[in-house]
Amino acid sequence: MTENPLLTPSTLPYGLPDFAAISDEHFLPAFRSGMAQHREELRAIAADPAEATFENTFQAFERSGGPLRRVQMVFSNLVAADGTDTRQAIDEEISPELAAHEDAIYLDEDLYRRLAGLDLDAAGGAGERLDGEDRRLAEEVLKRFRLLGAELDAASKARLAFLNERLAVLSSQYGRRMVAENAASAVWFGTAAELAGLSEQDLSSAAAAAREAGHQGGYLLTLSMFTSQPWLAVVEDRESRRRIHEAAWRRGTTPGEHYALDLAVEQATLRAEKAGLLGYPSWAEYALVDRTAPGLGAVRELLERVIPAATANARRERATVQALAGHPIEPWDWPFYAARVEREQYRVDAAGLRSHFELDRVLRDGVFAAAGALYGLSFREREDLSGYAPGVRVWEVSDDGPSGPPVGLGLFVGDFFTRPTKSGGAWMNSFREASTFLGERPVVSNNLNIPQPAQGEPALLTVDQVNTLFHEFGHALHGLLSTARYATLSGTAVPRDFVEFPSQVNEMWMYWPQIVAGYARHVATGEAIDPELLEAIEASALWGEGHRTTEYLGAALLDLAWHALAPGTTVEDPLAFEAEHLVAAGLDPELVPPRYRSSYFKHIFAGGYAAGYYSYLWSEMLDADTVEWFRSHGGLTRQNGERFRAELLSRGNTRDPMESYRAFSGRDADPEHLLRRRGLL
Repeated sequence: MTENPLLTPSTLPYGLPDFAAISDEHFLPAFRSGMAQHREELRAIAADPAEATFENTFQAFERSGGPLRRVQMVFSNLVAADGTDTRQAIDEEISPELAAHEDAIYLDEDLYRRLAGLDLDAAGGAGERLDGEDRRLAEEVLKRFRLLGAELDAASKARLAFLNERLAVLSSQYGRRMVAENAASAVWFGTAAELAGLSEQDLSSAAAAAREAGHQGGYLLTLSMFTSQPWLAVVEDRESRRRIHEAAWRRGTTPGEHYALDLAVEQATLRAEKAGLLGYPSWAEYALVDRTAPGLGAVRELLERVIPAATANARRERATVQALAGHPIEPWDWPFYAARVEREQYRVDAAGLRSHFELDRVLRDGVFAAAGALYGLSFREREDLSGYAPGVRVWEVSDDGPSGPPVGLGLFVGDFFTRPTKSGGAWMNSFREASTFLGERPVVSNNLNIPQPAQGEPALLTVDQVNTLFHEFGHALHGLLSTARYATLSGTAVPRDFVEFPSQVNEMWMYWPQIVAGYARHVATGEAIDPELLEAIEASALWGEGHRTTEYLGAALLDLAWHALAPGTTVEDPLAFEAEHLVAAGLDPELVPPRYRSSYFKHIFAGGYAAGYYSYLWSEMLDADTVEWFRSHGGLTRQNGERFRAELLSRGNTRDPMESYRAFSGRDADPEHLLRRRGLL
């Protein structure tokens, strides 16, 4: 094999991985070489005979593992965005090795003793107290060691290492089965009549998807990762809608090669045991130690405050759509008749709006334009730089300061279209993180799952997809604008229940008048969207909020149900467990199914959100308060953007994120703004 391109820094701008030079055969050797080098570096730190200093302990720890970090970031992006069978197999093989490597670090008594032995109150310059970002790094590293078991006895450490390796395997298997099952669950229709209501572009895309999947004809509708599918809002035939919904709802629940519930149950059981080993009554209690929420009680209190009002709203909405339908409403009927209410009562045709939301224009004149107005950023597409798959695009992001030439900040990688090997949903990842200590600038990516338009056709977005584009770019900004010294504290490396906050704030610019006037233009004529239509959209904002909130609450409560299990608890019937806990919490899954089911809940069983799906609501409490701050301070201005950038986006985890929030807003968040936004007051 030729020289492994993953083992040396890329020479491309900003360290963008040289995807053209990387092949799948490079990954396993690069992982193993990177782990071996990392172990040598850590042994040197632990065995250093010199007196411990901040530089030869915590800074040396931060600098260690560069090649391993590089290959991990490339591979984790690719296995999610283009998870071929080969890459999925590599993931299953390497995941337990990586888990064992992490255990070798955080369960190493000598290394922990060396780090914990440094007196942080005398480790700064001239023997003074270590402060600022240096102090934050040391405290966060020590906290991570403790949370990962550094202070356990030998027998407990051995059991913990076994649990970690097994959980890594299960998570990888769950992700692989979920992607395969989602592709296998795509729904085939033989005639266009069965899909009446779909646009010509959607029909063309469905026909192309059918051909690509090997069908001789017909139409194939791929599924999003949600329970409720976007197609349900437009397909007129009730039987077709039922088929789409049931295909989505049953994913991963039938015993066979893609069955996922057994993996979910085992993960939840082993996490409960792991929490017990570490001294916590449940995984949820353990996970919340490292969050901004003060504890599980506070999270439950917020959810319980929202549930009664949300379900009451959902029942009122159901009565409205049922009266319109003239028959009992099933889950596959709700989106269709809810869309009719929007059209008939609010004069909003969600499907018709797509002609005003062309991807490139939304991106250029909407998402990028808002970032320019707020933060002085400019974007130049680099067609000379290649992505990792066809259709992946790269932009150079520059900071156009008030004086002097633009300064390059990093790269933004956009991967917007669905593919059979791509995980469902939308997300942001980093190929490189900002760090002044390492002299590195960020390379961040956004992934969406927009159906690929037919050759030569424009990519038209739904309102929800426009919202997702703004949302995910909020994550990208969090990474791009970081000024952190240490990568460990950079960008989105914040507590799980804070990470969604900047992205949710960025959604507000979607309907900001000067932004929407730029991007919401008819794809054929260039005519701006009718201002009265925008007013109607705003007037309809609370319509369906009961349903949307209840869907979300169902998923958040399922997450907590699985992760509040006490050590030693077994779950014999996972589907009965789901239903029991939803009903006990005051929800009605027959009225509104949860946004995700345990068999396709990537966030918690293959995505790092275990006991953390509540984070979206917790972050939205901060977001709703921040939106009010922007509105009361003049909205979309460079001054406001610079304040938000300076106190929040650039800070990452270099200080307590809630301290950053108070520095920005001048106070704690008022939850009333969240409740009012969701129509719950």
